[in-house]
Amino acid sequence: MSTTTAEHSVTVVVRGYETDANGHLNHAVYHQYGEHGRTETLRAAGVGIAPLAAAGLGPVILETTVRFLAELRVGEEVEVVTEVRFGAGKSFRMNAEIRRGDTVAATLTGVMGMLDHATRRLVADPRGRLREHSADPAAFDRICGAPLQEPAGS
Repeated sequence: MSTTTAEHSVTVVVRGYETDANGHLNHAVYHQYGEHGRTETLRAAGVGIAPLAAAGLGPVILETTVRFLAELRVGEEVEVVTEVRFGAGKSFRMNAEIRRGDTVAATLTGVMGMLDHATRRLVADPRGRLREHSADPAAFDRICGAPLQEPAGS
């Protein structure tokens, strides 16, 4: 199964304590902005981390990378725009762009999975499991992409 994709955006203002000696956003903070974008995307899709944990599940990052394209400085307002893409396997993608106006300051890639806390293994059908725990399945489909229908006879 594949899904269509959609985007979700959250605004962040660069804070002074997030900068380095060069006066721009510290490299590690880009990962934190990516995490904030992923968490807020799931929250907007009706999926809370606490209810997932109560069900013995949690999102886990399998791989993440950042490509730095433009510096960010104190006080600048940026958008963390996150895209969710599910496929047929146990992993899925949550990629993001950090944008300052029309400028893409960084791209982040994230390969994710859903961890079963009891077995310590990834679950099959992470989209289905996340949607099952969404308080708003319609919002989940809108934000995380609706499943694509396979053509008849395939």
